[in-house]
Amino acid sequence: MLDKIDFAVKVPCNNEVCPNSLVPQDVRERKGSFFTPKIWVDLSQKYIADVLGNNWQNEYYVWDCAAGTGNLLAGLTNKYNTWASTLDKADVDVMYDRIDNELNLLKNHCFQFDFLNDDFDKLPKELQDIINDEKKRKKLLIYINPPYAEGDARIGKGRKGIHESKTHSKYKNDLGKASSELFAQFFIRIYREIPGAMLAEFSKLKILQAPNFEKFRNIFRAKLEKLFLVPANTFDNVKGVFPIGFFIWNTFKQQKFECTTADVFDKKGNFLNRKSIFAYDNSKYINDWLKENSKHISKNYIGHLASVGNDFQNQNTIFIDDVDKKRKKGGRHTMISIENLTVASIYFTVRKIIPATWFNDRDQFLYPNEGWKTDEEFQNDCLCYTLFNNNIQSKYGVNHWIPFTEYQVAARDKFDSNFMTDFIDGSAGGYGCKEKTKREFSETAKNVFKAGLEVWKYYHTQPDCNINASLYDIREYFQGRNNEDKMNNKSNDETYNELTGNLRFSLKALIKKIEPKVYEYGFLL
Repeated sequence: MLDKIDFAVKVPCNNEVCPNSLVPQDVRERKGSFFTPKIWVDLSQKYIADVLGNNWQNEYYVWDCAAGTGNLLAGLTNKYNTWASTLDKADVDVMYDRIDNELNLLKNHCFQFDFLNDDFDKLPKELQDIINDEKKRKKLLIYINPPYAEGDARIGKGRKGIHESKTHSKYKNDLGKASSELFAQFFIRIYREIPGAMLAEFSKLKILQAPNFEKFRNIFRAKLEKLFLVPANTFDNVKGVFPIGFFIWNTFKQQKFECTTADVFDKKGNFLNRKSIFAYDNSKYINDWLKENSKHISKNYIGHLASVGNDFQNQNTIFIDDVDKKRKKGGRHTMISIENLTVASIYFTVRKIIPATWFNDRDQFLYPNEGWKTDEEFQNDCLCYTLFNNNIQSKYGVNHWIPFTEYQVAARDKFDSNFMTDFIDGSAGGYGCKEKTKREFSETAKNVFKAGLEVWKYYHTQPDCNINASLYDIREYFQGRNNEDKMNNKSNDETYNELTGNLRFSLKALIKKIEPKVYEYGFLL
């Protein structure tokens, strides 16, 4: 299949997606679905041919039941076997105009139809005959890019109540928490009421991976024949960094989805790699592990760990800051004491070291196996990473996170807390620590400490330095903030830039060392 694809094809500009002179901007923007670029329309039809055969347009009937203005059907050649229905009469009128110019459809095969509410007896008789005939139904391909809007599960402007439909009411028990998703409603009606048909569709990966879709996956047992992934922001009016998949399902073959391998393409249509995708059903997640290992801790808090979700899309919401800092509600908030410091450091490191990309956006972090418990080098590597990447600020309370002594940095006075160096040396008994074993760090971690020490030492040569400064404080001191109160990326002090550059370089080596353990211990599949 892949050798048939022209990888040199470029992403079309908006007026190449389809003739936009015939598709008003207000029509495109009001759609719940994403307007499908021509590059992905062409690729999807090549994938359909790979599954159904090169003569599929003559051997199969095609119905786009969420057609909008018909751009997904561009390039089809057999207008006698193709139907297009859409919710809005205005979209039907646009398709009529396009048929007069370039769209290869019959006008009497384009019609207004509310797929989530209307009965099938409102369909053209020929299409009804196909749906009602089991033999013909197996030759029906539902080819759609359905709306992705959500209902009350995530209320926003114009979203409340959007999920309400006859399909929602009829199949809400089958859908479970996925019932608020419009595209899931399309799929369940197709699966239940047009059994045996092929379904080729563009949608988010929630259908395969999201915990809220677990019940849906138990019901929707169609076989996934083929899948490719592309960046969502290649679709009109989409700014999000996440994958859109093109799925080909055989509803005649009963198979619960567990895992698959998808082809991944970049925004220009170039093949990148193949990606394994897992359902995670019946899995326990990394937040379960954090919660379980933070149950019985003392109230001698040294920090706070914020986290949301178990996936990459929430990576920016993972941070460690101070106990006393005021913060917004929402998400998971775990207080850090000496008893769960190691676990918190592992959690923080595992969630942060692998960059979030558009194609791993929905990958879930899981409850690990037991291997991490005996790997002290891994534990200490994670502690080292955490010490040089947190958001602790001394202005919010006592800074317990200084990884050096006053003597090492040549401080002008005593620190308010020597907790971290005592913890590392195994002498933090005053904080309730029963462990008296000194922590031994790998050579890679030692290089991070060496680079970090030079940053601290240089800061403490400044005449107005804060004795108890954290690394965040040091960065803020040298880099300053812009007019939007965001910390600048660099400083005017070249010595500081060189020292922090050395620290970043050593941290990259540490990250490279830790990353294989993330998979070895089952945090990621």
